[in-house]
Amino acid sequence: MQVWVDGRVLDDPEAPAVRVADHGFTVGDGVFEAVKVVRGQPFALTRHLERLQRSAASLALPEPDLDRVRGAIGEVLAREELALGKLRITWTAGPAPFGSGRGSGQPTLVVVATAMDPTPRTTSLHLVPWPRNERGVLAGVKSTSYAENVLALAEAQRHDATEALFANLAGHVCEGTGSNVAYVVDGELRTPTLGSGCLAGITRALLLEWADVTEVDEPVEVLMRADEIVLLSTTRDVQGVHRYGTRELTSPGPTTRMLMETWAAREAEHLDP
Repeated sequence: MQVWVDGRVLDDPEAPAVRVADHGFTVGDGVFEAVKVVRGQPFALTRHLERLQRSAASLALPEPDLDRVRGAIGEVLAREELALGKLRITWTAGPAPFGSGRGSGQPTLVVVATAMDPTPRTTSLHLVPWPRNERGVLAGVKSTSYAENVLALAEAQRHDATEALFANLAGHVCEGTGSNVAYVVDGELRTPTLGSGCLAGITRALLLEWADVTEVDEPVEVLMRADEIVLLSTTRDVQGVHRYGTRELTSPGPTTRMLMETWAAREAEHLDP
């Protein structure tokens, strides 16, 4: 693991580096991006950095200097050749008084590069009882306030699943803790609209460009009659679901395999040299 914090790569990646009064640490006042690395190159980095800017604007954080972020990425990737890895870019409000009010200090930028294991082709998914608030201020924002996801994922793991599914307040399919969801009903590939409160995922956006996908919001019960369910994310790429709750599915199904093949054929188009 290589760690860059506010201008330098740490000699010891596990050494203390962020102030205890940093608002990202004390109240989760920050945003982040997770970027896949393939053969030492970031995947879809420009799209990720644009989303970092949007997330920062949504939280009224200062705009991150993307040239500085790119420079930090170059430094950590130069330290270690990653055949398959992940970058974590974190941008917080910086030091502040303890409490909800922000301080007047400079924001904190952290970039971490670490190796990543390949994701299994299929996995299991569990619907959790707590809804996503599609009308909330954090809807669609990649915020560091992730406690809701931590609890949901722990609940899913108690049911032998590796990902949790949220419905939203309307009872519609929304998203996973770290993934977008797509599914096949009556031969049609569908995914929730951004109005559902789901994150505007990079993998989701690319597959909307590369495949015939219908954006629609419908009750979460639709998944009980879906022929295929698919998870989409930076670390999963395209991953089939072989079990949803107690329901077994044949996975990867034909549509999932098509999406996997499309992804494998076109991924190199978005590797940043």
